[in-house]
Amino acid sequence: MDTSSLEIFVEVVRHGSFSAVARGRGLDPSVVSRTIRSLETELGGRLFQRTTRRLALTEAGTVFFDRIVPVVDDLARARLSVAEISGRPAGKLRVTTSVSLGEHGLVPLLPRFMELYPDLAVDLNLSDAVIDIVAERFDMAIRLGYLADSGLVASRLVTTRYVVAASPDYLAAHEPITAPGDLRRHDCLRFPYPGFRTHWTFRDGNGELTEVPVNGRVVISSAVALQNCALAGMGVSLLAEWLIGEHLQSGRLVRILGDYDAAPASGNFDTAIWFVYPSRTQIPLKVRVFSEFVRDAFRSRAVAPA
Repeated sequence: MDTSSLEIFVEVVRHGSFSAVARGRGLDPSVVSRTIRSLETELGGRLFQRTTRRLALTEAGTVFFDRIVPVVDDLARARLSVAEISGRPAGKLRVTTSVSLGEHGLVPLLPRFMELYPDLAVDLNLSDAVIDIVAERFDMAIRLGYLADSGLVASRLVTTRYVVAASPDYLAAHEPITAPGDLRRHDCLRFPYPGFRTHWTFRDGNGELTEVPVNGRVVISSAVALQNCALAGMGVSLLAEWLIGEHLQSGRLVRILGDYDAAPASGNFDTAIWFVYPSRTQIPLKVRVFSEFVRDAFRSRAVAPA
């Protein structure tokens, strides 16, 4: 009875699904199914009742799980302790984040990180969906915007700001924008999400809020695509400074209404990029070194995503 089979069994119980465990481990579901069948054969009894809709422990499976789960958890803690003592992070680090932040914020950092930590492998999942990092066995997530209470552990990486911007060519060919209300007469590049699509919110130096209805012929669900449309002179964008900062610096995009704070219609100006962890008590060394590496890299940028 090898420890890998016991770990897979415990994960299946906790996640209630063979397929979830298979996805998390990068295996075919049939491999997980065979592992459980082999374990049942070795033990001489069924551990699960399987139907097309439901997976449930048998009485024997419940007894076995209760006895074996402390052993499996102790083994995981022991491995973590050895890594801590050696001071050399190793194994596979599984991280998920959005497509735009991954491509523009994390991927450029990977060559140096991999050079510093040759015993680490990185599995980076880029998705704009909010993935259940516990069920899918991710070590951490890096998430954008307002963070809803999810029961997970979060640590702020940097505060983010939204910037209204357009290309010099667009601005030269259209009416000036000197106040938020002027946007009503412009093509605005919009996200299809609630709070982004129909209104943008502005706050002046006295804290007074102005909500402006926005319109435009282009609606795209990708921040990178909207950035490219803005660079091509197709309209006015409301995008995070960490994404378009280099283009503001180079002059390919021009900041508009710089005397105002800008936000989606929700008026939430306190947004950030967050590290999100499954647990506060067991943050492995590999996760800590990656988090600190990313934090240091963001702090040292010429145009900080702040």
